[in-house]
Amino acid sequence: MDNITEKQNSKSKRIDTLSTLEILSVINKEDQSIASIVEKVIPDIKLVVDCIVHNFKNGGRLFYFGCGTSGRLGVLDASECPPTFSVSKRLVRGVIAGGNKALVESVEKAEDSLSKGKHDVLKNKINKFDTVIGISAIGTANYVHGALIQAKKKKAQTVLVCCNNYKKHKYVDYVISAIVGPEIIAGSTRMKAGTATKMILNMISTTAMIKLNKVYDNLMVDVKVSNKKLFNRAINIISNICSCDLKYARMALNKSKGNVKVAIIMQNKNLSFLQSVKLLDKYNGNLRMALK
Repeated sequence: MDNITEKQNSKSKRIDTLSTLEILSVINKEDQSIASIVEKVIPDIKLVVDCIVHNFKNGGRLFYFGCGTSGRLGVLDASECPPTFSVSKRLVRGVIAGGNKALVESVEKAEDSLSKGKHDVLKNKINKFDTVIGISAIGTANYVHGALIQAKKKKAQTVLVCCNNYKKHKYVDYVISAIVGPEIIAGSTRMKAGTATKMILNMISTTAMIKLNKVYDNLMVDVKVSNKKLFNRAINIISNICSCDLKYARMALNKSKGNVKVAIIMQNKNLSFLQSVKLLDKYNGNLRMALK
């Protein structure tokens, strides 16, 4: 395999001789290309999202497996789903080679173990309803491939997200390959490859949640009200959708036991808490349908 991310970038040669401003400009110019590169793989991302949504609706889960920066990005994306969309922390999971220790310090050898990737799939009891996304900038991390191999044995849907040319193996169902080119510092995939990966994971999880009725217009109507900031966001959302004063939005949120969607239905349709819950359940959490 031609390891593009390990090559020297002609645009950053002699970067050690540049001024601080010049170095920052070189980095910024390279970063500007990333969004257009990710745009090219949107058709591949779409296939993965549709697969994930289908599996979610059948009781499945989404797992990210990765090493180093890739693993940390997977854990980050997974950890943001519960507070943003009020889903169970078990629905989207991030698994990093080397365990939690690897989140805060480098555990370099962890990525070399095929068997540990297989072990972590078994540990999480992955099954045919789950989707497993392996994240590897170069596309060759043994830990990631061990996870994908074992996940496929368990009949899960498997995906590889990478930033390199990759010849698909039989145990990989989908490949998302965003070729961002050589890094500013050769091999430092926490830079362009990391940025592209973060964008792709954001697109995957956010679009999947939208398709699960977690968003109304572009508002976070399934937000988990767990602190003052999110409480204020929630009452602003209710006020916006219901065209009511913040005072009444706050009252509705309190009556709904912190459920923003239910509060909106109660306020908009003048229904009781139980009536609103039943109406929302009737439409599988689709607020737009419930408000018709």
